[in-house]
Amino acid sequence: MTLHKILKYLALVLGVVGMILLGRIIATGDDAIKASADLQGSHLDPYMWIAYLVLAAVVVLVGIFVIVGLFRGNIKNTIIAIGSFLVIVVIAYALSDGTAKELKDGSMLSASGDHWVGAGLITFYILAGIAIAAMVFSGIKKLAK
Repeated sequence: MTLHKILKYLALVLGVVGMILLGRIIATGDDAIKASADLQGSHLDPYMWIAYLVLAAVVVLVGIFVIVGLFRGNIKNTIIAIGSFLVIVVIAYALSDGTAKELKDGSMLSASGDHWVGAGLITFYILAGIAIAAMVFSGIKKLAK
């Protein structure tokens, strides 16, 4: 049996089990589940474990196929892309500042945490700007032809 058939049948089994568990949740009703901790444990926990299982399988398979793809393809371009991304993150980290802040719930966000949040936002803005510029450049290049 090929890997494709095995994964197809596994996905079918997980889908059927998930539908059965979802049917149990819907049949019990929201109010009953909210009112009883026993029902929450017996109805929601199996459904969440199926979700965790599917998430773990997807993460493992994506990791495997990414690593296999790295060794089959041009590793030089991959290293350049990862290096460029790391340079953008370093630039964003240097541009952001971190100060300890009190959150709405009364807890404190450390200066380091605030620094990383700012770096993440700046990284997003830089990458979004690059993507928009690439789309505009591609559109102009198409129009020129």
